[in-house]
Amino acid sequence: MENVNFSYVPEKKLIQNFNLHVQSGQKIAIVGPTGCGKTTIINLLLRFYDINSGKIKISGKDTKDITRSSLRSQFGMVLQDTWLFEGTLRENLVYSKTGVTDEQLDEICKVCGLSGLVRQLPDGYDTVLGDNAHLSAGQRQLITIARAMVEDAPLLILDEATSSVDTRTEQKVQKAMDKLTEGRTSFVIAHRLSTIKNADCILVMKDGDIIESGSHDVLMERGGFYAEIYNSQFEQVS
Repeated sequence: MENVNFSYVPEKKLIQNFNLHVQSGQKIAIVGPTGCGKTTIINLLLRFYDINSGKIKISGKDTKDITRSSLRSQFGMVLQDTWLFEGTLRENLVYSKTGVTDEQLDEICKVCGLSGLVRQLPDGYDTVLGDNAHLSAGQRQLITIARAMVEDAPLLILDEATSSVDTRTEQKVQKAMDKLTEGRTSFVIAHRLSTIKNADCILVMKDGDIIESGSHDVLMERGGFYAEIYNSQFEQVS
């Protein structure tokens, strides 16, 4: 992202002269208070909105020169609000991907901690996920992570992916997400800062600007805004 400027309405400036260079395979965490511009960054990456000025490039190519459908096919997504549709577990996992074997699904479900669920369902992968399949919030989230693994897109967006599960389930979801992000360039939006301590770079946003950036350890040593919100969350947990 080079000198990116964006606002939803002209009179209210949001993102100003925003610069970000991400290496292939890095995990980039985006944190900050509500309304600071975290989700806006994702909307701009996916071209749900076009920037007012500047450039966004992927592998050196301006995203304005890429069709929206082609651009979005490069991203896998795991969102805060999990979505499953009326259909079998297989259909929910495979979605639009073709040629996926049961052996591949077995391996992915093992990594995501879903093997037990598959065994419990009356028809395994061919069980229809409807009113009769009572899934917990954690199981639903693990299915969306497994779906992203099946999709195997080179870029990932994880938006508040653990916010709807309890602390015990969060560890399981976090482990699956760590496996999902291996070898992929990922953008992680998080309120629970404990989940992004291993990010290569943490962008701390406030009022549409990056006010701090660096690894967790560097930002904690700096004792700035990130350290302040991290410590406040730790105190709440304690």
